Amino acid sequence: MTGLHFGLCLAATLLLSACQPPESSGEADASPSPSANAIPQGTGFDFYVLSLSWSPSYCQAEGDQAKRQQCGRRDPHGFVVHGLWPQFERGYPESCKSSEPDRVPDSLIAEYRDLIPSAGLIGHQWRKHGSCSGLSQADYLATVRAAREKINVPNGLDGDTQPVSPKAIEDALAAANPGLEARDMAVTCKAGLIREVRICLTKDNLDFRACPEIDRQGCSRPASMPEAR
Repeated sequence: MTGLHFGLCLAATLLLSACQPPESSGEADASPSPSANAIPQGTGFDFYVLSLSWSPSYCQAEGDQAKRQQCGRRDPHGFVVHGLWPQFERGYPESCKSSEPDRVPDSLIAEYRDLIPSAGLIGHQWRKHGSCSGLSQADYLATVRAAREKINVPNGLDGDTQPVSPKAIEDALAAANPGLEARDMAVTCKAGLIREVRICLTKDNLDFRACPEIDRQGCSRPASMPEAR
């Protein structure tokens, strides 16, 4: 679609997005998300960053090196969960000691493949980030699902043949998610591609919150956002 068409589609769909439920994976056996009062409480950090990767950009950038579980499918992915990262106000912990095993069992991976399509990425995210949450593997991944289901991605964000403004993406997400502001997120770019949307959430109820360090990591110039196809 053209840049003008992209803008018109956003204008039309944003009026409807606030009334729509969060984007569903369509899988009947997906694990239900915890309620606000049942969200497992992590310790040892200040807040979470939910990183949503624009899969077509990843697949294009990585080419033959891209994970086939994510890029070799007939039904293309749009935004997928890259990770849920425990964060300090400045910096972040990583690869922490944990009583949990390094390996995530296949049975648990199967429950979350609708969010994170690569088994290898699920394992990597647990070892590097989940291990620093103070949670078990099961509770960490349940929190990942609750965080993803917090976010409504409007239908207009499906890629474009023309460069897309990061601000337009932030505006679309803010309009579709009451309470979400530009200061609570960042759109990142790499090599001329829109790569990720990073959204900051409190660790207790997964509410939107400001995060200056993350916000400064965002890009400002229009970049390519390949269509999901």
